[in-house]
Amino acid sequence: MTNEIILLKLGGSLITDKDIAYTPRLDKLKELANEIKTVLDLNPSTGSGRRPTWSLILGHGSGSFGHVAAKKHGTRDGVQTKEGWQGFAEVRYQAAELNRYVVQSLLEAGLPAIPFPPSASMISDNRKVIQHNVATIQKALEHHLLPVVQGDVAFDESLGGTILSTEDVFSFLIEKFNCTRILLAGIEAGVWEDFPARTRLMKQIQLSDYEKKRAGIKGSVSTDVTGGMKAKVEEMFSLIQKIKT
Repeated sequence: MTNEIILLKLGGSLITDKDIAYTPRLDKLKELANEIKTVLDLNPSTGSGRRPTWSLILGHGSGSFGHVAAKKHGTRDGVQTKEGWQGFAEVRYQAAELNRYVVQSLLEAGLPAIPFPPSASMISDNRKVIQHNVATIQKALEHHLLPVVQGDVAFDESLGGTILSTEDVFSFLIEKFNCTRILLAGIEAGVWEDFPARTRLMKQIQLSDYEKKRAGIKGSVSTDVTGGMKAKVEEMFSLIQKIKT
């Protein structure tokens, strides 16, 4: 295995137009894929048969694909009825469509990307992942492949079915791998104290002073069933406390 694993999330607002349903930002995906390729090419020992200094697990949000379908069917809150399971299948289809665009961009940039959709391998309980065969991701890392996870539907012991955000997936992976850093790429320059005015950008957010700042951090102005920026900031506090130091 590798010495260090970095988690990178491409936000749904960055890779799709969240205001127009089912619309990928293809130019941005191409740009991001080329930037990731450039950085990975600088990684010592990559492709040489020896262990690289670090490896990357890439995640991406659902943007105007999964979130639109999920809001329509209320999938994140649970799935119990025949109509709900029909919606569950639709959300999965839309999540897979966006994942195809992401992986295609990575492959075209020369990156050996392999998707690991949560719907095919993860089971959760109240949106906390409790089962997943991480050996497949481990094998991908050992062979210098690029694992790609995503926000997706999942079977859930308490809710029947639900939606796992990329952060939900990362939370599980942090417990299983030697993850040392989490990087988030979004359409905004960072976290704003006064969104949507966007005049005061937070240079750093500490848990100790978050209560004083949280009023200015809002949810998404577009459709986002997993809570938008405010939820992402609070999820990051939870995630970084799990990182092995």
